Amino acid sequence: MSAPTRRSLREQATAIDASPSAPPASASVQPRPTGRGLGRMLADVVLWIAAIAGVACMVLVVVALTANITLIMFRTGSMAPTIPAGSVAVVQSVAAPQLQVGDVVTVDREGDLPVTHRITSIAPGANADERVITMKGDANAADDPYPYTVQTVRIVLFSIPGIATAIVAMGSPYVLGGLTVGATVLVVWAFWPRSTTSSRVRRAPTEVDR
Repeated sequence: MSAPTRRSLREQATAIDASPSAPPASASVQPRPTGRGLGRMLADVVLWIAAIAGVACMVLVVVALTANITLIMFRTGSMAPTIPAGSVAVVQSVAAPQLQVGDVVTVDREGDLPVTHRITSIAPGANADERVITMKGDANAADDPYPYTVQTVRIVLFSIPGIATAIVAMGSPYVLGGLTVGATVLVVWAFWPRSTTSSRVRRAPTEVDR
């Protein structure tokens, strides 16, 4: 068998150099974790709580308007210990014929603050819609000095002690301003657009024959 010539060796080397190199290894994509921080999660929780509280407030407002329900605050302790000073009571407007002895009601007085005491007696008035009632505070030793002629009163449904101060503070312009600013900052921070980090693409090294 004859030895290869120089020309055949050059042709073999050229064929090897011209052959297509091996395809590069497929790129492996490793996305960077995009977990939200603890602050973002807390902000979402606070926003949900605020949204639920807002809906509850709207429902309560609708119920209050349709059922003639309002709030009254107790500055004195004339109804203690049943309703101590600093309490807030939920009251509903009712017609005088619905009243019973023992009810705690609020009576409006012309030229003076309303009074909230317990009914001790009920007498007929000048017409079917009118009643003459006497009242007494639970902490007082005697009835109020004069009876009250009423057609409607506000009956106490229930009371919550110790929250009158907080409700009064909520009406302060400084408190309202602080709550408004805080809520605005929270909403802006929660919904502020954030840039997303692009995924890192790592390619396996390829060997090149030279």
